[in-house]
Amino acid sequence: MWLWATVNALILSLSNKVDWQVEGLDGLNYHGWYLMLSNHRSWTDIVVLCCVFKDRIPMPKFFLKQQLLYVPFLGMACWALDMPFMRRYSREYLLRHPEKRGKDLETTRRSCEKFQHIPTTVVNYVEGTRYRSSSHNQSKYKHLLLPKAGGIAYTLAAMGEQFDNIIDVTLAYPDNVENPFKDMLMGRMQRIVVKVNVLSVDDKVLGDYFGDKQFKRQFQLWLGDLWKEKDKQLDKLYRE
Repeated sequence: MWLWATVNALILSLSNKVDWQVEGLDGLNYHGWYLMLSNHRSWTDIVVLCCVFKDRIPMPKFFLKQQLLYVPFLGMACWALDMPFMRRYSREYLLRHPEKRGKDLETTRRSCEKFQHIPTTVVNYVEGTRYRSSSHNQSKYKHLLLPKAGGIAYTLAAMGEQFDNIIDVTLAYPDNVENPFKDMLMGRMQRIVVKVNVLSVDDKVLGDYFGDKQFKRQFQLWLGDLWKEKDKQLDKLYRE
């Protein structure tokens, strides 16, 4: 995994003249356990996060959508690196096939069991999908999709006390907004912004999300506040 990230970093630096703007990496531990939350702009995000964090924390393990398996190079690499793939179902599909409800959380549970034995960084894109205009129409945020709390709540329930910190990451490609992945492949990536905020694992995020309604509400408010602040950061970046 480290070698894959190092090779990607080398290819990215040779094929693109990128202005890297990275903040907040101090105090991280290569031998710790982390839960990383990030907004999801593009397939480029996986490469960027691995490049930025590869020598600072355990190599990230991403919860990925099943469709990513079919992306040339990236999908096969993620499969070979034993990253967990999750198949998400639409509300309409679940109404027709109620037996599929909860399958994504079951995948999360099985993956967390593997992650408990060696220092790991678990990455969860809580928006559930890449940012697209069609998806954004349902969002109350200017630059983000609505966050989904269930997956990270399950991860915290399974491993919460084992995590040293939560790493909140804000990603942006201010000069390549429309298609960052294509621009990266074509050598047109100009600026990559990565803002890191290290959060405590405390009573705000540890609790029975699926059995305690009060905690569930509290957790959703916590995540909503996190996303509201992230949206403000992105708005400032895009206006600069």
